[in-house]
Amino acid sequence: MKTTLDIDKNLVGEAMREYGVTTKTRIVEMGLRELIRAARRRRLAASFGSQPDLDEPRRRRPG
Repeated sequence: MKTTLDIDKNLVGEAMREYGVTTKTRIVEMGLRELIRAARRRRLAASFGSQPDLDEPRRRRPG
């Protein structure tokens, strides 16, 4: 999808150097993927303890 964005060129350049990326498209895609991953991690962390009625699974003791 083609889109026009107005992004700080210094910010893009620094990110590209930091990660060794050679295209603006690639660094923007990497940033978007990381934002999505961060949101998923936050949702996962928020879900801990949200089901208090669950029992812990039995664990086998090593031989």
